[in-house]
Amino acid sequence: MARVSVAQMTSQNVIQENLARVKDLVLACQAQGSQLLVLPENFSCFAPGKQRETAEQFEYIQSYLENLAHTHQLWIVAGTIPCPFRPNGDIVPHGKVRTTSLCISPEGTIARYDKIHLFDVMVNDAIGGYKESEHFEAGDDVVIAKTPFGHIGLMVCYDLRFPELALALRQKEADFLTAPSAFTFSTGRAHWQTLLQARAIDTQCAVLGAAQQGWHGETRQTWGHASIVNASGEVLCQVTEAGNHVVHTDIDLTEQQSIRRNMPLMQHRRLLKE
Repeated sequence: MARVSVAQMTSQNVIQENLARVKDLVLACQAQGSQLLVLPENFSCFAPGKQRETAEQFEYIQSYLENLAHTHQLWIVAGTIPCPFRPNGDIVPHGKVRTTSLCISPEGTIARYDKIHLFDVMVNDAIGGYKESEHFEAGDDVVIAKTPFGHIGLMVCYDLRFPELALALRQKEADFLTAPSAFTFSTGRAHWQTLLQARAIDTQCAVLGAAQQGWHGETRQTWGHASIVNASGEVLCQVTEAGNHVVHTDIDLTEQQSIRRNMPLMQHRRLLKE
C-alpha cells in the first residue's frame, strides 16, 4: 500500500514565495503520512518570459527540495523547473532551457525527466497561441524512478495527450504515472479529467495529476482540479477549491496487479501494420 499526494498551486513570479507554499504542502503531507508528493508544472515560478531567469536558480531550487525531502522523509516529484543544461551537462543552445521534472528521495535526486512533447498550439483564451518550442528544447528519454513503494513513470502536462509515452512507461514496469501540469482553463475544462482517466485505463497505472489553478499575472489562467486516478480509471480524490491545496489517497498495488492479471492488456497488445 502506498500513500500518495498531489498538489494544486497558484504559483506567481516570486520564487521564494512559491517555495514557502511548497514547504506548507510538504508539512501537510507529512501530517497525513504520505510517502510521495507530486508538485505542479512551474511550481517555483509561473511568469511568461522568466524561464531563463528561473533556470539560473535551478540548482538552488533542487537543493531546497532535497533538504525538504530529507528533513521530512518524503519523496517529491518536483513538478517542473526550467533547466539550462541537458542531462549530460551540456548547456542548452540558442538561449533555450528544458522543462525538467525531478524525482527526489530523502537521500537526494534519483531521476530526471525532460518534457518530450512541447505545447505549440492555438487555444481559445486570452493568450490564444502557445509556442513552447520558442523557449524550450524537448527531451528525448523515457524515464522511470524506482522507489521502495513502486516504480514512477515521469510525464509532464502535454505528455498526457500522447498514450504511446504512457504505454512506454508501463512497459518499463511503471506502477504510477506522474503528470505535473499547468493546463489552460479552456483545455483543462474540456480534457483534463478525461486524459487522466484515459491514461490510467490504457496503462493500468495510478495517475497522479498535480495542477496549477487560477490566475498567474493578468492573462494566464489555469484549470486546476489536481486529481489521483486509480488503475481502473476511478477518480480517488480531487481538489475542488481554488488556491494551494494537497489531496492524499492510498494506492493498493496488490489490487492493481490483480487488475492487470484479470485483463492483461500488455500481453494482448499488437503493433498494427501501416
